[in-house]
Formats: sequence, C-alpha cells, structure tokens
Amino acid sequence: MKTLIKIDGMSCQHCVMAVKKEIQKLNVTNLEVKIGEASIEYDENKVSEENIKQAMLESGYVVIK
Repeated sequence: MKTLIKIDGMSCQHCVMAVKKEIQKLNVTNLEVKIGEASIEYDENKVSEENIKQAMLESGYVVIK
C-alpha cells in the first residue's frame, strides 16, 4: 500500500529527520519525507495507516490527511 500524508508544523530539515526517525521504527518498505508531507509504502499486514499517523504525532507534528 502507498499513501501520501500531509503534515502540519514542519519548517526545516530537523523536522523532516524527526518524522523520518519515528516512521522508520515501523516496518515500512519505502519512505520519503519532505517539509509538509510524507510518501510511505508499507505492507498492510504489518503496519496500518493509523500506526503511521500515531508515529507522526509522537514526533511532534500534526497529521492533516
């Protein structure tokens, strides 16, 4: 499954790294993070979109979509 999630509150590369670090703790197959969004590929049998959104919240940012 591939999803694009919009993220509020990111303003710099430190923000990108914080989000990337949290999501990489999950079992995702491909991850691209830039300011304001994350493109994520994952196996639905191992990770849910809710797990991913929770990881973003734990990194300190707000999920828009």
